[in-house]
Amino acid sequence: MKRGLIPWREVRTWECTACGRCCIGYRVPLKMDEYIRITKLYGYDVVEVGMGKVYLRRGPDNRCVFLRPILGRWVCTLQSMKPLACKLYPFRIYMRPIYSREDGSAYNYRGKTLHIYLDPHCEGIKPGRPSEHFVRHILPEVVEIGLGLRWKQRYTTSRRIHWPL
Repeated sequence: MKRGLIPWREVRTWECTACGRCCIGYRVPLKMDEYIRITKLYGYDVVEVGMGKVYLRRGPDNRCVFLRPILGRWVCTLQSMKPLACKLYPFRIYMRPIYSREDGSAYNYRGKTLHIYLDPHCEGIKPGRPSEHFVRHILPEVVEIGLGLRWKQRYTTSRRIHWPL
């Protein structure tokens, strides 16, 4: 059986490559505070309503309206107010495993067991045995952002854009 999401224990490491694929076709759900912040600054043309939720609008090319090509990479122009769904991608955090109890997704954070998976469509995923960097830096940051304990990204955003001085 081919699985959709990849349990974190099958991932050596991950790095955002700024390829922009995550922003094509993906409907980014907004929390109420994100909706208010974004529409206050950019207006209501950048969001759409569907299925009882509010999402970032996609352009005619099916890309998020905030995705721009800059210096040969695709960059989110919402960096200062990037929605939680975007900050977490390609990671998904669940309270229970989505496959079986021993699927390699269990992650202990401060005595609490969470289940972490990655979306296999992300080109930044490197399969294998988890590296120390992945376990000590990337996963804790993902969990802390997901739990609302941290806002600023250090390891979970692209480091491939080198701005000219």
